Amino acid sequence: MEDALMTTTIEKAVAWAQTGSMWPDTFGLACCAIEMMSIVSSRYDIARFGMERFSSSPRQADLLIISGRMTHKMAAPARQVYDQMLEPKWVIAMGACASSGGMFNNYTVLQGVDKIFPVDIHVPGCPPRPEALMEGIVRLHEKIRAGVPPAYEIRGVAE
Repeated sequence: MEDALMTTTIEKAVAWAQTGSMWPDTFGLACCAIEMMSIVSSRYDIARFGMERFSSSPRQADLLIISGRMTHKMAAPARQVYDQMLEPKWVIAMGACASSGGMFNNYTVLQGVDKIFPVDIHVPGCPPRPEALMEGIVRLHEKIRAGVPPAYEIRGVAE
C-alpha cells in the first residue's frame, strides 16, 4: 500500500535527498586520482547521481574521497579537511594505498586512512577503475537509504 499511495517517512525522504545531492570533496594523492577524475567524463557521468559538483571547499562537501597513498605528512591536512566538513559526512577510501598502504610498507606512508578518520566505503584496486568507484558510490547510497549512520557515528572519530 505504501508504494501505491507514494507515502513515506521523514527519514526515508531525508535519506533520498542526501543521496541525490551529495557533493564530493576530493583528496587526490597519487595515480588513483586520475581514475577518480575520469568519473566526471561523459562515459561514467557522475551527474546522474547529483554529484557533478566537486567541491573545493570542505565546508560545502559531505563526501570525502581519498584516492591514493596518504603520507604521514599529509595526514594532518587531510584531518583538517575532514574536521571542516559539515555533518552528516561520509568517506570513501579509493585504492589499495588509501585502504591499507598498498605496496608501500615504509615509514612515510600511512597504512590506511582509517587511522586518521573513519571510512564508510573501501574501494579495492591498484588503481581501481572508475567503474569500481561508481560501485562504491552506489554502495554508499544503499547504506544511506537503508538508514545506516555514517562511520563516525558507529565507530567514533579517530584521534
